[in-house]
Amino acid sequence: MRSWLQKTKRFREEQRKREIEERRRFPLEQRLREHIIGQESAIATVGAAIRRKENGWYDEEHPLVFLFLGSSGIGGPCGEGTGGLHFVTVQVSQEPTEEPEGKQKPCPGRGARWPPILLLVGFVPLDPYWLTHMGTKGKTELAKQTAKYLHKDVKKGFIRLDMSEFQERHEVAKFIGSPPGYVGHEEGGQLTKKLKQCPNAVVLFDEVDKAHPDVLTIMLQLFDEGRLTDGKGKTIDCKDAIFIMTSNVASDEIAQHALQLRQEAMEMSRKRIAEKLDDVQMTDKITISKQFKEKVIRPILKAHFRRDEFLGRINEIVYFLPFCHSELIQLVNKELSFWAKKAKARHNITLVWDREVMDVLADGYNLHYGARSIKHEVERRVVNQLAAAYEQELLPRGCTLRITVDDSDKRLLKTKDSSTPLKEGQRKGPTLRLEIVEDSKSRKLDIQAPLAPEEMSFPL
Repeated sequence: MRSWLQKTKRFREEQRKREIEERRRFPLEQRLREHIIGQESAIATVGAAIRRKENGWYDEEHPLVFLFLGSSGIGGPCGEGTGGLHFVTVQVSQEPTEEPEGKQKPCPGRGARWPPILLLVGFVPLDPYWLTHMGTKGKTELAKQTAKYLHKDVKKGFIRLDMSEFQERHEVAKFIGSPPGYVGHEEGGQLTKKLKQCPNAVVLFDEVDKAHPDVLTIMLQLFDEGRLTDGKGKTIDCKDAIFIMTSNVASDEIAQHALQLRQEAMEMSRKRIAEKLDDVQMTDKITISKQFKEKVIRPILKAHFRRDEFLGRINEIVYFLPFCHSELIQLVNKELSFWAKKAKARHNITLVWDREVMDVLADGYNLHYGARSIKHEVERRVVNQLAAAYEQELLPRGCTLRITVDDSDKRLLKTKDSSTPLKEGQRKGPTLRLEIVEDSKSRKLDIQAPLAPEEMSFPL
């Protein structure tokens, strides 16, 4: 028995040494950069805090708490809660039919319209890629990769709660479980049940600004004491857990400030180039100043959460900034590469593109929707053409297809002035075309445009 215990102890010690050596050779920052484009400051902040915890340089009486701030546009991944399906609906308005005199109409109010009818006309199965790569700036992805780094079993080691489900006072019971005598008492709470299985998990509170104040009170106890009492009266010790909150509070202020800093840096670089100075550094890296954090961000957070003690328990506030042009080019290249792999695997079509194409698609970046706006731009301007060409049997199997900017529109790329943005509706973007490459020659595809939604009619 003693020999077995010694062997087990020796095995655990060797395993711990192997894990330490692996983390030394492959640090967390390097792993995060493989999955997240840009956000160097956020990666460095999280990596430094996790390293302190891993090596024992942290407060053992309190868990590690992060607050991720920055624009996130659309909420969680598309397809969540629908079995990975994206439903396509058509709204149809209908006038009420005349009823015989004396018979009550089925809708309230004489002369009122029927409520709009939503017809489910089809669905598109979402690829698993989009279920894990749709984070607008990588806040959720950063939390996931941190959990993968710390835990082998990610299903238990990563807990995600959508705080928009806890907007009402009575929904606190879903958080920690119903008290004795109430419905659902035996089921337990969404958080407490999972923390029992893995007390040192990485817990993501998504969109925490939408939670009810009573839920925030429970979270304060969780952050302050590192323990939580469920509806059954049992205490769960989770001082080794890592809690990450995301919020859209002050996202517009952060985005505008970051854009202003980036614009000032570019103007300074241009000025130095004009003066022919040798120490010119063209860089897209910017840093949020401490003064901006204290004078702008802190009052907004205090006004929303209404308690200093809650903000005081946050170890690190991490800022996610808008993408610069070079990062947008990386995002576009990543999206095009994804569809190139799909084209090769499904249809044996080789997809290539010109450098100008990435610049055109990068112009579709929307500050409020983040990386997802690039995904949508690629779908609208490239994938729609691919699908239409394939449907019209214009793509022979095994061909090489090139995405290019139309020759008549290439001058727009040369004369475009990013410092004077045009108003919505005045902007005329370059047109993207598909060409088949045959024996070093290119042949443009004549793709018939499908009907626009307003041109389509649906019989009732």
